[in-house]
Amino acid sequence: MSTRTHIRINGDTHGLGHTHGHRHTHGLGRVGIWAGDFDRLRAPEIRTAAAAIEELGFGTLWFPETTGREAMAQAAILLATTRHITVATGMTDIYARDPITTAAGQRTLDEAFPGRFLLGMWDSHPSLAQDIRGHRFGPPLATMRSYLDALDIAPFGPPDTATSPNRVLAALDPDMLALAAERARGATVLGMPVEYTHTARTILGDDGLLAITQLCVLGDDQAATADLARATAADALPNRHQLLRGLGHENPEALDNRLVDALVAHGRAGDIAHRVQAHLDAGADHVSLHLVTSTPGSPPIRQWEQLAKHLPV
Repeated sequence: MSTRTHIRINGDTHGLGHTHGHRHTHGLGRVGIWAGDFDRLRAPEIRTAAAAIEELGFGTLWFPETTGREAMAQAAILLATTRHITVATGMTDIYARDPITTAAGQRTLDEAFPGRFLLGMWDSHPSLAQDIRGHRFGPPLATMRSYLDALDIAPFGPPDTATSPNRVLAALDPDMLALAAERARGATVLGMPVEYTHTARTILGDDGLLAITQLCVLGDDQAATADLARATAADALPNRHQLLRGLGHENPEALDNRLVDALVAHGRAGDIAHRVQAHLDAGADHVSLHLVTSTPGSPPIRQWEQLAKHLPV
């Protein structure tokens, strides 16, 4: 593709950039933004950023839940600020609230903003669950399955609302992907090479939603972005060693240039657009861009604008 890379966004075709005909956007659009730094911003700043993301035409605004704002409250802020974009809690921590509370929160947001909220859940991390939240961290797969069982029969919520199937699981390993295929609309996979998108699609089957989050660093060229890309890849590495070995990266700890480039799309906007297209061709329905910058304390609106021009929206 040329610098003017064209792909599908929000279900519409913009110029060149073929995607597989059987893939669907599932209401998310082809490309979204993963707002990983929203917890570092004040509420007026995230409102401004959310409005900009919607105005630029991105289909979905994703955000994680770690130690910042409570996910359901933050989703309400973002939904109230915007008009039509989908808001997705990409990594709602299942240790942050019991299943009944999660179900009531999802039903409340579904009632207030019909069709615009997507609940994404993850199995957390031992340090977050135990050291910070004070829970006993259980086996991830069994714990998630039990949580989904309780979510399905949760009794609380606004009048005349029912448990919503509009949920995805944050999944890396094949077993969690298989559970997502069984018990959710699909899965979101964060920070893995394109080769793993093929694996995830095979496990989810043709109908399951596959949303990929691509780590990226935008700059004048790959040399200018190399250091930040390497640091970003190093942060992502700990939970991915075994999976990366299975993809042919025999010594992930060495973090060679090939692995950095596989984990982080970096360079010009056209380079990042090429990576988005590669995920779509590998079977992804949707790709969200987790743009890492050297100034995480402010929303990278100008860089989002650059990306939007090349995707385009």
